Amino acid sequence: MWGRIKPEFWTHADEGEAPARNMFNYRRLWRSAVLAIVGVAVLPLVIMTLIQLSTTQRAVDAEANQRTHRFASNARRSVTSFLNARREALEFLIQDNDYLSLRNEQRLGELLEGLKTAFGGFVDLGLVDSRGTQIAYAGPFRLKGAEYRDQPWFREVAERGLHVSEVFLGYRRAPHLVIAVKKPRPGDSFVVLRATIDTELFNNLLSQLHLSEGGDAFIISREGKLQTPSRDHGDVFDDLALQVPASSSETRVDEVIGQQGHTSLVGHASIPDSPFVLLVVSPEDALLAAWRATRVKIGALVFASVLIIAVVILGVATLLVNRIYLADQRRLTTLHQVEYQNKMASIGRLAAGVAHEINNPLAIINEKAGLLTDMMVLKKQYARDEKLLGIAAVIVSSVERCGAITRRLLSFARRSDTANLEDLDLEEVVSDVLGFLDKEAEHRGIGITVCTALDVPKVWSDRGKLQEIFLNLINNAVAAMPKGGALTVAARLTEPDRVTVTLSDEGCGIAPEDLTRVFEPFFSTRADQGGTGLGLSITQGLVEELGGTIAVTSKQGRGSTFLVDLPVRDSDTMTRGTG
Repeated sequence: MWGRIKPEFWTHADEGEAPARNMFNYRRLWRSAVLAIVGVAVLPLVIMTLIQLSTTQRAVDAEANQRTHRFASNARRSVTSFLNARREALEFLIQDNDYLSLRNEQRLGELLEGLKTAFGGFVDLGLVDSRGTQIAYAGPFRLKGAEYRDQPWFREVAERGLHVSEVFLGYRRAPHLVIAVKKPRPGDSFVVLRATIDTELFNNLLSQLHLSEGGDAFIISREGKLQTPSRDHGDVFDDLALQVPASSSETRVDEVIGQQGHTSLVGHASIPDSPFVLLVVSPEDALLAAWRATRVKIGALVFASVLIIAVVILGVATLLVNRIYLADQRRLTTLHQVEYQNKMASIGRLAAGVAHEINNPLAIINEKAGLLTDMMVLKKQYARDEKLLGIAAVIVSSVERCGAITRRLLSFARRSDTANLEDLDLEEVVSDVLGFLDKEAEHRGIGITVCTALDVPKVWSDRGKLQEIFLNLINNAVAAMPKGGALTVAARLTEPDRVTVTLSDEGCGIAPEDLTRVFEPFFSTRADQGGTGLGLSITQGLVEELGGTIAVTSKQGRGSTFLVDLPVRDSDTMTRGTG
């Protein structure tokens, strides 16, 4: 997958140390472009999202606190109103009725029935004198004469004039609470009107609160014992598992971590003139469930947006840097091709100059050698001297050989950018090229074989371009066999109008991963030996100009084979290739 999507510039910095190959660090340019665009496009989005989430989180937390505070305040008012109504009713009765009326149990029973009808929850009434003896009683139990002087509640009501007890079992063996009020009498005497309140209404009062899912409202004593049943924290008289909050006359909300590690918001407030502390427990998970679901959706939306933006950024940055890379490669290729052409033109001019300078003395030597031969033939004393005639013949032969070399130099020097088409014998063109390299091949111990099939016709092509094609390929083959070997150049007719020239060497071969890149500009397997990576690229361009194709097969360590396929005669293709 990486091989398919990898941009062309990605491996540029790893291709070697040849000149101009590392002109630009395209990976760094790509990274800079990506980071810059990410900084401009993605970073503000992420920062704004985090700020918005943080602001909303604070608002949601504040709303959850206010909601719990509101429930606790409402419940506190309800419980306070419940107790105050019954306390005030008792205070009214004890003030509105004289001592004798209250001591009359029939009258006390009537008052009890009135309290039950008006308020509900009253179980019994009792009148207790200043000595702590219950002197009158109305209710379902036989408690007249009960002694309370040693009870803490009696001492409290004697001192404060009011007592509201915790929920307890007592004689009845059922949860209840007591409200007692005091009325002074002449002297140091007083009486206490004591009422027992059933906790059923008390419990229902809290259960009617509309709390959030998982919420719980209950009353505890200041020591942490439950006074009303709780849905999640135990039954009446159980010890509260949560930390008992500090006493507070006002409603407060604290964050408490339970035994299982769950966080809850606990709204609490002390009930005035009572031993009770009201608690409203709201699990944070239930309070924030909707917000957390919304936060997950927002996070998913932002993540998807960032992902899409990142993909677009990567794609655009890669496209732009890749275009810069390709433009640089084309520019470098053009510059090197111009440099190469100038170099070849200079070599051609030099070769032409050298050839002309050599041809002049060669012509003189050839003329003098011919004259010398004629003179020896005309004189009888030399006419039969085979040794002298042989020397003269060697001189003429050497002159002809030098002439052939200079002609090849002149032929190579005549290469131009316009096509000079003519009928060419491929074996002759290859032989001309080998004339430049045969000494180097001989020095390296390389045997060169040229074989052309009998049915191979002449090709209508450009001599200079063909010479350069075969010179580059043969030169590469010779360089690939530093310790000797064999080079075979063969030509055969593959189609009625196509000729294939095969150049096979026994050199080091080409690595499989490099085989598809050998025709790329500036790619070279001999960068450490001064290779520029332009030879095969220019060769491929020349072959295509001539209307042909070039391919390569290779086995590393066993040699390479280049196949040059050329048209026999296709003037239209040649014109298009050079136009």
